[in-house]
Amino acid sequence: MDRNNIAQSFKELQDHICARLETIDGAGKFIEDLWFREGGGGGRTRVFKKGNLIEKGGVNFSEVMGDVTSGMRQGMGIDADTFFATGVSIVLHPESPLVPIIHMNVRYFELSNGEFWFGGGIDLTPHYIVPSKAKEFHLDLKSICDKYDLSFYPEFKTWADDYFFLPHRNETRGIGGIFFDHKKPNEQLSKTDLLNFCLDLGREFPEIYDRQSREFREETFSDDHKNWQNIRRGRYVEFNLVNDRGTKFGLVSNGRTESILMSMPPVAEWEYMNTPSIGSEEEQTLQLLKKGIDWANF
Repeated sequence: MDRNNIAQSFKELQDHICARLETIDGAGKFIEDLWFREGGGGGRTRVFKKGNLIEKGGVNFSEVMGDVTSGMRQGMGIDADTFFATGVSIVLHPESPLVPIIHMNVRYFELSNGEFWFGGGIDLTPHYIVPSKAKEFHLDLKSICDKYDLSFYPEFKTWADDYFFLPHRNETRGIGGIFFDHKKPNEQLSKTDLLNFCLDLGREFPEIYDRQSREFREETFSDDHKNWQNIRRGRYVEFNLVNDRGTKFGLVSNGRTESILMSMPPVAEWEYMNTPSIGSEEEQTLQLLKKGIDWANF
């Protein structure tokens, strides 16, 4: 299983996810933008606009390689001359504030010194948290993790809680999910096993989102709901620009800016000192933006 096989598997995964999301949305179509990186490699950015369900989204494939930059050495602690990275990254921003934002990525990283690893995960950012749907989401992820290693879900769930956290707000970005990085083969799991784990997450991604959105996508919503959605989208922007390591890596490795910033919502707002009224749906959501909630047993 060499890096070319892995890149091809991720490219096929992008095709599968895009086809399923077009069916689930029922109206919109992905537009493809092929791009090439001056330092080596390139990718396929596929963007989605103004569908029935998805207001803005993207499913990106990339396969890049080249010299390790000084920014990568300092920011990532890399001790090698060249790198290779490939993966699929996804962000979907729904039209309805009653449907959550979802993010996924799977990736493979290889260095000229022989090191390699896998990373990725899926997380959910509801504008309004519905505990029963949060539980369903986490049980979906747990069932995939448990096929490979019973330690994966608790380990990766905690990792997501810690990673998708805005320290300057003292709140989680959403209800978390799973997140993992630098996963290497061991006595129980081969390189092929880890690749298959990433592919299983990707293949199940559109089905998970379908289950999360189906119940609420046709419900009516108010201007107040839209206002709250835009405020929560602002928090999403804050995390991606201030805290997200993937965004930072893309920029320091001279990645393609348009593709890196594809994850941004179409509209976001920052309202000074927005404080929801006590007992409101918005206030209840804020109370659940905390680390350590055992959603699978909620």
